[in-house]
Amino acid sequence: MPGRSPEGDALTELVLPVFELGGELLAAAAMMTAHHELTPARWRVLGAVLEEPLSVAQVARRVGLGLSRQSVQRVANDVVAQGWATWQPNPARRGQNLLVLTGRGREAVQALAAEQHAWADAVGAEVGEEDLHLALDLVRQITAASRRYREDNG
Repeated sequence: MPGRSPEGDALTELVLPVFELGGELLAAAAMMTAHHELTPARWRVLGAVLEEPLSVAQVARRVGLGLSRQSVQRVANDVVAQGWATWQPNPARRGQNLLVLTGRGREAVQALAAEQHAWADAVGAEVGEEDLHLALDLVRQITAASRRYREDNG
């Protein structure tokens, strides 16, 4: 079996730290949401419908990150049961309701904003704006290259 290229080795070395970063971001989100009776998953779903009502399938595509439509449906049902959102008929597709934020849901998301801003400012200041922009560009490049590979080889 042939070995990897130097570029393949470099990408492979990046994988575990990126997974660790993902776990850290979820832990930070859990810390922020705990004070507001939310979870990171609830926050993501509520945030997805902050600007406009969406179907569960649209929310799943927007929040991405490997959440299945069924997982989003469970979280959406939960936020509706908690009074943070409601269902409204979808004029474009019968039987596919839209998730709509309630005033209580909007307040919950807005209450998290100050905590998220403080976290982002502190972490951002420690890392630096230039390095963060470089990291963002690299993450986008790696994501696009991986998607192209999967589309061509999947």
